[in-house]
Amino acid sequence: MLRSRSPTPSALVVPTRPSFSRRCNVDGKYVIASDHGGLELKEAISNFLKEMGIDLVDLGTLNDDSVDYPDYGVRAARAVSLGEADKGILICGTGIGMSIVANKFPGIRAALVTDEFTAQMSKEHNNANILVMGGRVLTAEQACKMVKVWLETKFEGGRHQRRLDKIAGLEDDIRSGSV
Repeated sequence: MLRSRSPTPSALVVPTRPSFSRRCNVDGKYVIASDHGGLELKEAISNFLKEMGIDLVDLGTLNDDSVDYPDYGVRAARAVSLGEADKGILICGTGIGMSIVANKFPGIRAALVTDEFTAQMSKEHNNANILVMGGRVLTAEQACKMVKVWLETKFEGGRHQRRLDKIAGLEDDIRSGSV
């Protein structure tokens, strides 16, 4: 059974200041963007990250007027793809649209996550450089926990790097027209 779990206003309260383990890797510049469906969750996550002292640039949207998610997904994905930002977070209603947009860019590994385990695996095995979430699917508390896990998790490398190298090679082949 499918059901929408729209966050209630009380669910949008930002959790208390996180205590990170020593393995937390939060250096670098981060970008965040959403459409109208992810605005409230984006604001909660932004506050959470700013409390941690993370260098965060908000690329919009800035109000709840209806907007097109590709316009905002492009901003963040382009910034990460071009090296203007190290990592990004994207939020739309379900996260699906933002994932599709972000993964069109070279070098982007955008992962739509639904819980703490998928957030961990997105970094540990896939070295996701953009985390994507659904603003109409998650509460602020759930989302902030997933962001925390993603930030704390390190990429394992090894066999996972070999797989990412294959994906990078595929991107090169697509750009050159050989696929």
